[in-house]
Amino acid sequence: MENPGPWTAAAAAATGERIRALRGQRGISLSELARRAGIGKATLSGLETGTRNPTAETLYAIAGQLGVPLAMLLSAPGGAPRAPEVHGTAVTARLLEVFQDGGTSTELYRLDIRPGVLQTSPAHPPGVIEYLTVFSGTAQVGPVGGPLTVRAGEHVSWPADTPHTYAALGDLPVQASLLIRHPLG
Repeated sequence: MENPGPWTAAAAAATGERIRALRGQRGISLSELARRAGIGKATLSGLETGTRNPTAETLYAIAGQLGVPLAMLLSAPGGAPRAPEVHGTAVTARLLEVFQDGGTSTELYRLDIRPGVLQTSPAHPPGVIEYLTVFSGTAQVGPVGGPLTVRAGEHVSWPADTPHTYAALGDLPVQASLLIRHPLG
C-alpha cells in the first residue's frame, strides 16, 4: 500500500466525520462520549470538525467507547485504509490492512515504539486480543499489571480488554507488526 503521508486537513476531516457518524448512530451526545472516553469536550469537538489531529491514545479511547475497531475511525467504509501514521506517547502506528472473516475483524499495523517512554492504551471492548511480532529491538507490552517482554524474532499475544502498555526496552527503537482481532456483532 502506498504511504499516505502525514495527517492532512482531508484526513482529519474524514476521521472526524466517521467519529460523528458513529456517535450519532449510537445516540451518544458529544459531551457523553467525551466523558466516557476521558477526553475534553473541546478535544472531541475539534476532532469531529477536523481541526485537531488525534493521538493514538485519544483514538483508541474513542473507538473503545463506541465499541468499534480503531480501523473504523481511520479508513473509509468499504475501502482500503488510507490513514496516515497515528502517533502516541511511545508508538507510531500505520494501518496496513483490515481483514474480515466470519465474526472477526482483524487490523494489521506497522508499529514503531520509541525508547525512553511508556504508552498506556485504554481497554478495548471485551474479547479483543492483540498479537505483536517484533522484528528489531526489545519491547515490553501487554496488560498494565503484567507486561510481557518480547525480543526480535519473537511473538506475544494478550487480551486487550484491559489497559495495556507499550515500551521499548533499552536505547533502540522497536519495529514490529501488531494484529488486533475484534469479535464482531
